[in-house]
Amino acid sequence: MHHNTKPGKKRLLAATGLAAAAALTLSACGSGSGDGGGNDKAVVTDVSGGDHSQDKAVTVLDTPFEKPDLTLTDTHGKKFDLRKETDGKPTLVYFGYTHCPDVCPLTMSNIAVAKKSLPEAERSKLQVVFVSTDPDRDTPAELGKWLTAQDPAFIGMTGDFKTTQAAARSLGISVEPTHKDKNGKLVSTHGTQVIAFSPKTDKGYLLFDKDATVETYTHDIPKILKGEKP
Repeated sequence: MHHNTKPGKKRLLAATGLAAAAALTLSACGSGSGDGGGNDKAVVTDVSGGDHSQDKAVTVLDTPFEKPDLTLTDTHGKKFDLRKETDGKPTLVYFGYTHCPDVCPLTMSNIAVAKKSLPEAERSKLQVVFVSTDPDRDTPAELGKWLTAQDPAFIGMTGDFKTTQAAARSLGISVEPTHKDKNGKLVSTHGTQVIAFSPKTDKGYLLFDKDATVETYTHDIPKILKGEKP
């Protein structure tokens, strides 16, 4: 696309367009309120190369994110230190909640299906961490039950909301306290991005938005296992 555009201008257009696309993923999951506001600080460059170079659902971060210093309770009721437990491991991190009617289960399902396409020896290397944005309802037991239905190996974290919110913000992801919508239903407004952390640097270098499909993850996860760009 735009093969005649000057490199500098092309880079600027790509970064501007993708930043806007990333901002659109900050939504109220299941609330129908659209934009959830945000703190989308990610600086992005062109979409990753390869045979899906036009897939705008994934972006390479120009300035990778530091892995959040986050310790919460896992689905077994034990403390889970994100940095310590995933150190040097390819890791996908997502913020969401189990009562989400749409994007959360779809995102986890897409990742689970893509993971199954990996050779068996490779599957255990990928760490998939789901951090609850609705800790009052997402007890360790409830979160564990929900994640097991997706993939028993998925890791769940739940606990202090403000701690979770700060961790999400450090990744440019907006998370707001659970509240009632106009119909009186409890909803959690949260960004829908998945951040991939490299096993080489432990930094978040890829961002997947809610439009990422099974095919997107199937294509990119083998690269993530090696800390490579898609």
